[in-house]
Parts: sequence; structure tokens; C-alpha cells
Amino acid sequence: MSSNTWTVLDESHAALRAVLAGLRPSDLHLPTPCERWNVTQVLQHAAGDQLGFAATITGEGWPTYDPFAPSGELDGDFDAFVAYVEETMRASAAAWATIPADAAEAPTPLPQGKLAGWIGAGACGLDAAVHAWDVAVATGQPSPLSDALAEQLLPVAREIVEPLRAYGAYAPALPAAGGPAVTLLRYLGRAA
Repeated sequence: MSSNTWTVLDESHAALRAVLAGLRPSDLHLPTPCERWNVTQVLQHAAGDQLGFAATITGEGWPTYDPFAPSGELDGDFDAFVAYVEETMRASAAAWATIPADAAEAPTPLPQGKLAGWIGAGACGLDAAVHAWDVAVATGQPSPLSDALAEQLLPVAREIVEPLRAYGAYAPALPAAGGPAVTLLRYLGRAA
């Protein structure tokens, strides 16, 4: 686990861990708010992105698959899959723990390249937290995305999302409505 240097990342990983704890093998093929992706694919994507952020910082440990084309098939059993997702969060947290909290630049796998540290760590957290919400919706679990966490992630989203929409990484924004969590999700194109 990382130090508290990147609290937003720690809280985002906690959100993903919360839905993993409530996950059952029968949930893996349920559809999610991510268009065309089931729970397994969303978690494969989230895990691959965590590894991508970590590898961009450390230079090693890249995902062995394309996180944007997740297979939806498990290489092992359910418990091994959950452990793998956990392992990717630990790798990400350890990599980000090497980046100072006031870093003017931090490497990211995003098309924008290097970003201010708070934006890069927030982008990594944004991915984990929003996909935790996707899994929670699909599996009927309570939302792990708190308003407090969403308030930290919304400025990050506003910094990174617009250029990524051109790559199809995010759906068009929906009109804002509700509290911070709903506002964030709708900004990302989720019908929350």
C-alpha cells in the first residue's frame, strides 16, 4: 500500500477494493454502464490501466494485454482474478509513492504524456473509482464513489477528459445534475 502521499489514489483504490469484496463469480458476465463491457472486462481494463500507470513510472510491469480490448475471459479462477486486480493496485500505489506530492511533472500513459503530479495520480485514481462504480451498478452493490472522493476527482477529470473523448475513452458529457458524485459521473458520460 502506498503512503498517504496520494490520498486520492488510496481512496480510489479503496473504492475498487470495496466492490471486489462484494463480487461473486456469478457477477463476472453481468453488463455494466461501460458500453459493450461486462464486469470481467471492466475489471481487466481497470487492472491494465493501473499497470499502465505504474509501468510508465517504473519502466517495467506493463500489462500483457490491451486494456482497451479486454477479453472478458479469465486466465485462472475467480480468486486468482480478484488477487490479480488487487496486485495491480498495489503496483500502482507503489509506483506513485515514488513521485513527490508537489511534482510539477509525472509520467503518465495518457496521450497527454507528462502531467502535474496531482493530475496524473488523480487520473489513475479516477480510472479505479469510476470503474468501481461501474461494477457496483452492475452487481447491485452500494456506490463506492463518495461525494468527497468525487470532489477530488472532478477537477482532474476536467483537466484530462476532453482530449480523451476524441479517442473514445469517454462518452459525451451529460448535463450536470445532483451532488458531486453524480456530477462527475455525468461529466464522464455515465447516466448516473
